[in-house]
Amino acid sequence: MTTLVERSRVLLALDRVRDPELDEPITTLGFVASCHVSAAGDVAVRLRLPTYFCAANFAFLMVADAYDVLAALPEIRSVDVVLEDHFAAAQINAGVAARAGFVASFDGEAAAELDELRRVFVTKAMLAGTDQVCRPLLASGTDPASLAGLTLGDVPESPELDRLLRRRSELGLPVDAAAPLLIDPATGGPVAAAGAPKYLGFARLTRTGIEANTGICRGMLAHRYPEEEQG
Repeated sequence: MTTLVERSRVLLALDRVRDPELDEPITTLGFVASCHVSAAGDVAVRLRLPTYFCAANFAFLMVADAYDVLAALPEIRSVDVVLEDHFAAAQINAGVAARAGFVASFDGEAAAELDELRRVFVTKAMLAGTDQVCRPLLASGTDPASLAGLTLGDVPESPELDRLLRRRSELGLPVDAAAPLLIDPATGGPVAAAGAPKYLGFARLTRTGIEANTGICRGMLAHRYPEEEQG
C-alpha cells in the first residue's frame, strides 16, 4: 500500500471522530492541522481547536478518539496524535499516549471518566437529528401530535434519517422500522401525542443551538489560524 493510500485511509478514519458538542467530524471542522504518514506506516497527526481554552474534557475526547481510530488500522505501525496550542495540551497528549484515561491524566482534578458526558452530547445530537427528520414532515402539513404515531419505517429515506439512526444506535435506542419516530432518550419509550409539541420544540432548540455553536467555532478557528489550511 502506498503512502498516499495510507494517508487517505487515515483521513477517512478521522472522519469518524466528532466534536462531541458540535456533532461534526474534526476533519470537516478544520481541527486536523496536519496528517503525515511515513512509508513504513507511522502516522503523525496534529490537532488544533478554535480557542486556547476549549474545555479540556471535550479536547481529551477528540484526541483519544483520534488515537483509537488510527490505532485500529491494521496497516499502521505507530500513531502519534498531538493537540497543539491548548492550555491542557501537555496533560492530554501525555495521557492519551499512555492510554491513561481522563481521570489519571488529570490526577486530582477529574472525578470521573467521560462516558456520561459523551452520552449527554450524543443524546443532544439525537434530538437535533430528530428535528432535522421531522421538519420536512411538519412543513408538509403533518401536525406534531400525528408525528407521535409514526414509526421510523414511515419516514422517507434520507441522509438525515441515516444520521439519526446512527445516533440512536449509539444510545442503544431501537432503530428498526417499527420503532417510534419520537422517542424518549431516557426511557426508550414513545413520546405521547400530547407531549409531542413540547418534545419537538426542545428538539428544534437543541438543533439550533448546535448549529449556532458550530458557526461560532468555525469563525473562531478561521480567526485564530487565518492563513493555515488543513495539511
